[in-house]
Amino acid sequence: MSQKANVSNPKPRGSELRRTLWAFRREFYAVGLFSMIANVLMLTPTLYMLQVYDRVLISRSELTLLAVSLLALFLLAIMAVAEWLRSRVLVRVGMRIDDVLSNRVFQASFDASLGPNDARQGRAFADLTELRQFITGNGVLAFFDLPWVPVYIAVLFVMHPLLGWLAIGFALVQTAMAWWGHRSALVPIEALQRMQQEESRFLQAKLRNAEVVQAMGMLPGLKARWQRRHDEVLEQHARTHARSHRATAWSKFVRYCQQSFMLGAGALLVIDGELTAGAMIAASVLGTRALAPIDLLVGTWKGFLSARMAWQRLERLLQRHPPRDTALRRVAPQGLLTLRGVVASAAGRAEPILKGIDLECRPGTVTVVMGPSGSGKSTLARVIVGIWPQVQGEVLLDGLPLDGWNRDELGPHLGYLPQDIEVFDGTIAQNIARMDEPDAEAVVRAARTTGLHAAILRFPKGYDTPMGEAGQLLSGGQRQRVALARALYGEPRLVVLDEPNANLDDAGEAALQQALQALKAERRTVVVISHRPGVLAVADRVVLMRDGRIVAQGPRDQVLAALRPGAAPAAAMPAAPEGGGLPAVA
Repeated sequence: MSQKANVSNPKPRGSELRRTLWAFRREFYAVGLFSMIANVLMLTPTLYMLQVYDRVLISRSELTLLAVSLLALFLLAIMAVAEWLRSRVLVRVGMRIDDVLSNRVFQASFDASLGPNDARQGRAFADLTELRQFITGNGVLAFFDLPWVPVYIAVLFVMHPLLGWLAIGFALVQTAMAWWGHRSALVPIEALQRMQQEESRFLQAKLRNAEVVQAMGMLPGLKARWQRRHDEVLEQHARTHARSHRATAWSKFVRYCQQSFMLGAGALLVIDGELTAGAMIAASVLGTRALAPIDLLVGTWKGFLSARMAWQRLERLLQRHPPRDTALRRVAPQGLLTLRGVVASAAGRAEPILKGIDLECRPGTVTVVMGPSGSGKSTLARVIVGIWPQVQGEVLLDGLPLDGWNRDELGPHLGYLPQDIEVFDGTIAQNIARMDEPDAEAVVRAARTTGLHAAILRFPKGYDTPMGEAGQLLSGGQRQRVALARALYGEPRLVVLDEPNANLDDAGEAALQQALQALKAERRTVVVISHRPGVLAVADRVVLMRDGRIVAQGPRDQVLAALRPGAAPAAAMPAAPEGGGLPAVA
């Protein structure tokens, strides 16, 4: 039997997750075959008891006992091998499913985390793990054993109709309990998982700001808020598990009643002469075995519900974020950026953040975008590099839609410096090289361009210094220069810098201006978001934003002249705000 699934050519129907599971249908067929063998041989103890009580004890033949025992031992060994094989196949299937889906889940969860979306898909891999564990656990075996319940009940009918009807009655009770457990546990379990996720996000957010919390004595207030959330989670946890334990207790009650009543009914039939003593014992064992899959299903129902919710979350995640077209290839861009009628929205916000943006940035130019806080500048930067999820209009690079590019192919041609600086676990060289295999010359060139080379060489390990160590020694401005060097690494054609001088001193500002001049000389397209007027010295064009709109754009000197106090407003530009001057606009 092949342990590899033909995942490259799944049956073209249903969702991506269903198609992935369909690719493993042969493995599941094998599990079904092994389940059939194991369940048929489950009748061995029943037949053995019948032979011992009704044949061996009456004949008192040791040879018959030996023959029956050896045959039973052989059949039980086959049953054990079948049980082991189906468990092993399921474990292999779980590992293969994880192997097939892990890259897709990683990519989809990464895409889902772009933009201001609070419902981040941080649980994606936890859901995949939960799904794999359920597939490889005992719960899924109950579904393979469940079809054999009628076979066992049929054997009881052969022994005596009363035993068969009694087994059917208890099977219906167990099934009703499973349905009741599902109805009563579904909503509480979903509520508990949602509350646990919210508590985890709340705590992680506070831990990320531990320094601020400690410095300003905010811990008591935050702890009180966390305690209230935690108490609510505990209460919901208690209610959920109380219902689960109640269902388990009733299931045990029904199971013990079934064992006793089957034995009692058999004893009654023996008294009436309609059943032998051996058949009475065998019927009790067989009745227990007949209802075991249903009982196991009741016991693992909580795990089944959790796995089903994990399945649904993964299915929604993969549907919302389809796989990228890795076969798409384009020539390297020159850097002509064009925005036409761009409208950017955010979930939960009625009014768009950007409202009809028209902009063109040509290679070899530096465009500086300025405006008051909340005017949409950072959102514009994210739209330009293609990481804002809800965009209408056209964002074109060299006349081609930005979302039509293979992102892995386009990435090296883009340089992006966000406001929030993040460095990764690795060396300084690896961080500058975008966590790829560093090109030593390109890394040094990017560091020299940002004026960081000398500071890096002062570390004992130089460029090989881990950021975990360097992060404690680098100032905020130096960390920003590392991120700026990362944005400039590999000679990208389009460079977007969001507040690149926010943490820079005069030396850093001068290094930034030199870097921008070098980018202009190399015919790169540069867009700089800034509140500080220092970068205007190297700007070719200036864009002024207010309330999500471009209120003025054009050559630098023309825009600045229009903003001077007393200047007459140009036809394409509004008058300067009250108080005049660039600082009021910036």
